[in-house]
Amino acid sequence: MNGSEIKVDIQQELFALQDLSYRDFHAKLMPTVDKARVIGVRTPKLRAFAKEFGKTEEAKEFLKVLPHQYYEENNLHGLLIEQIKDYPTLIRELNRFLPCIDNWATCDLLTVRVVKKHLDTFTEEVERWLASDHTYTIRFGIGMLMRYYLEEHFSLEYPEKVAKIRSEEYYVNMMRAWYFATALAKQYEAIFPFLEEKRLDAWTHNKTIQKAIESYRITQEQKVYLRTLRIK
Repeated sequence: MNGSEIKVDIQQELFALQDLSYRDFHAKLMPTVDKARVIGVRTPKLRAFAKEFGKTEEAKEFLKVLPHQYYEENNLHGLLIEQIKDYPTLIRELNRFLPCIDNWATCDLLTVRVVKKHLDTFTEEVERWLASDHTYTIRFGIGMLMRYYLEEHFSLEYPEKVAKIRSEEYYVNMMRAWYFATALAKQYEAIFPFLEEKRLDAWTHNKTIQKAIESYRITQEQKVYLRTLRIK
């Protein structure tokens, strides 16, 4: 099958898994995506489909078909990338796919666990993504720092890079706030000065405090003090 034939076949498979009530609900959570581009496939079903489809030769051809028409095609694409075991191939496919992401949900779906074996060099890719002018490429890069570099691989240079990002994009700054709130929970002493010294823009600063206060991983004593640091 060629790329066009696989595209039609996959769309038919996805529509067979359609849940219209789920589509109506989920589409409301993604204002950057036209509802007509949302089929309405629940994530567990899509994961199950991707697991089986990823074993076929057609999956390799599907990865060559970019951009996609439907939201679920993009999610399927991301789930297939996650199955790639060869690190250089994984990075190549990520770099092809990231510019095509147009919403937070597809962006945050990607976990690419294979990189856990390459964390010493993976930061080189992350730095390039942080310097991108594409909203969801930046968001993905921040998400990778939050997922893989807040514990044993933590270094102060990583929050410093996130703090220096300046963007007018809501989905970039929301991820920056999410990063710093999570970082507070895992590296409180190292991260707290970013708020105390007001090293973030006001919106991200206040959103970080809001998300930290909502977290069960932040102590009540810490929350009391964080509230005093809000920028009015």
